[in-house]
Amino acid sequence: RMTRRKIQIRKINDITARQVTFSKRRQGLVKKARELAILCEAEVAVVVFASSGKLYHYSSN
Repeated sequence: RMTRRKIQIRKINDITARQVTFSKRRQGLVKKARELAILCEAEVAVVVFASSGKLYHYSSN
C-alpha cells in the first residue's frame, strides 16, 4: 500500500511555488470548512490573509 510522503512544514522560498501552494491549500481549507458545515450543521467561517495582504473569506451562512 502506498502512503503519502510526509512533507516538512517550512517556508517555501520560491515565490511562484509559494503562491501555487497557497492557492491550492486555501481551496482545500474552504472545501473542508464547507464539508464541516454540511455534515455537522455548524456555522463555519474562515478568514485568510495572503502574504500580499489580500483577504479571502468563507462563511457557511
